[in-house]
Amino acid sequence: MRNITVFFALLMLARVCFLTIASKAASFNTVRNIQNIAGMSKFDLPNRLKGSEKSVWVEYIQLALQYKPLNLGQGFPDYYAPENVTNALAAIAKSENPLLQQYTRGFGHPRLVNAIAKFYSKLINRDLDPNKEVIVTAGAYEALYATLQGHTNPGDEWIIIEPFFDCYVPMVQSAEGIPRYIALKPKSTSGIVSSGDWVFDREELESLFNNKTKGIIINTPNNPTGKVFTLDELQFIANLAKKWNTLVVADEVYEHIIYEPYKHIRIATLPDMYERTITIGSAGKTFSVTGWKIGWAYGPANLLYNLQVIHQNSVYTCTTPIQEAVAIGFELEMERLDQPDCYFHSLALELLPKRDYMAKFLQEIGMVPTIPEGGYFMLANWSPLENKVKLQEETDENKDYKFTKWMTKNVGLQGIPPSAFYSPEHKHLGEDYVRYCFIKKDENLKAAGDILKKWVSKSKI
Repeated sequence: MRNITVFFALLMLARVCFLTIASKAASFNTVRNIQNIAGMSKFDLPNRLKGSEKSVWVEYIQLALQYKPLNLGQGFPDYYAPENVTNALAAIAKSENPLLQQYTRGFGHPRLVNAIAKFYSKLINRDLDPNKEVIVTAGAYEALYATLQGHTNPGDEWIIIEPFFDCYVPMVQSAEGIPRYIALKPKSTSGIVSSGDWVFDREELESLFNNKTKGIIINTPNNPTGKVFTLDELQFIANLAKKWNTLVVADEVYEHIIYEPYKHIRIATLPDMYERTITIGSAGKTFSVTGWKIGWAYGPANLLYNLQVIHQNSVYTCTTPIQEAVAIGFELEMERLDQPDCYFHSLALELLPKRDYMAKFLQEIGMVPTIPEGGYFMLANWSPLENKVKLQEETDENKDYKFTKWMTKNVGLQGIPPSAFYSPEHKHLGEDYVRYCFIKKDENLKAAGDILKKWVSKSKI
């Protein structure tokens, strides 16, 4: 009996040893396999995406979370959105219609595409087909993405006007297109500078068009300069687009934020331009609800079809309750479109004193602001204050990155470096500037002015 007990004890011990060795071997093999996979080039980032890994937004949001500055960097309001859309969304959440919580039509919720078509039909003096000439997307971002993915063959060239919203270039490159650049440059860098003083060289732009050109992207009002393109400028671009048979992508997300006496001109309304123009809008900018991520594009059915193909095979459909709420917002604003309380008119009036207040305190501390004709961003030349900043403490290549990071960490105010909105060869054009956002509470704008004045005063001692 004792021998049997010893035998089973030895057998169990052997089993434990075997399992331990097997476990270690398996663990070793797993680690080795992971290391092998990690080292295999077949899992590297595809070539078409290389160069787009860095994002100014990811980097600066993390910076804001870490140092907790007063954030004038990102473009969103820090106060309440208009009640007509937020109340609509609240009511929809409790609606007796169960279908408002389910999938809706992939290319746009019926109520919303009808509202968008009705609204823009009046503005562009053309009847839009809501089912074929309008598409709803996951923000203007996706509208841009679907446009560039849907209309780009490898080697196609897209002309991009600098400074540009930073997603344009990676989107073109991910579609295996080739970006070609032309920079807006200010006529003057001293005194009172208007965003209208930022102009493109017409001969240079004309030289970029060729048989490989698929299209040009126009952002008016422009982010970050605030430039509202004039009729003369748009007509010049339109003539080149028609001459070379190219598309025009009109990024018009700030279309309702125009300061008197300037007027927003839609390039799609120029003679023979609707047929070659895709116009992009944003509920986030139109109704000050950037977190809702609803955008749209409108244009001729044959051009919108390409966007539909991309959309149905990626996002497929956008959130039903939010589309319903945006539709209700459009319907209400259309009822009072010619009245002072229409949000599409009142927003610019609300932002005008904020713009002027920011320009004033930036001038008082020695910066040179560019007064925007539209939008809610302001570029300011900070180079007169360079001797007050310890740029050597930051390791970034571009001065504006050094300036904005140093200010975030040491002064407690965050802006965005505009060189992020330029091609590598033109980043130097943005290095002397910082972008601030003024769609903020009055008390926060006052606090920003006080922070800067205190910093400048302290650095004199």
